[in-house]
Amino acid sequence: MWLKEYLNRMKGGGKNATNVSLHVIFWSGLASIIGIGTVAYISAKFFNPYDLTLLIGSFGASAVLIYGAIKTPLAQPRNLIGGHILSGFVGVASYKLLGHINMPLAAAVAVSFAIMLMHATKTLHPPGGATALIAVIGGKGIYKLGFLYPLMPAGLGAFVLLIVAVAVNNLSKHRSYPEYWW
Repeated sequence: MWLKEYLNRMKGGGKNATNVSLHVIFWSGLASIIGIGTVAYISAKFFNPYDLTLLIGSFGASAVLIYGAIKTPLAQPRNLIGGHILSGFVGVASYKLLGHINMPLAAAVAVSFAIMLMHATKTLHPPGGATALIAVIGGKGIYKLGFLYPLMPAGLGAFVLLIVAVAVNNLSKHRSYPEYWW
């Protein structure tokens, strides 16, 4: 009985997402090219000469949320900024405590504890899990940043993405971002 019920839950049953209008596609694309482009430009112009970066992989997923799914709670400013910064701290702490002992464990702990902390602080932002993981597996350049990593690149880069989200998402009379700030 339990096994049958368990397996039945895997069938799905919900409906596929509705069609997305060309308007949403256009504005999502425009905002994301400006947002990621801005972070990449600032990184190349001001940070790369010093062997630093402002651009991390988790920002790609943040762009999907804050430019393409702007109404979801996961895309709101509190979640974007708090999720990246808190997860960055968790990732760095996990690497420093466990990375030299057991890298797979450090990676798992970083993501798990980041999720729990984001839930507890109401800052759940799925790309934050990647931000925590990058702190563990990111390599020498990321390791060298230590506890600066949550603030720069994670926090500062997320803030730049947020500025673009507020500016560009509100250019269209059919879009409004954010839903709430805090």
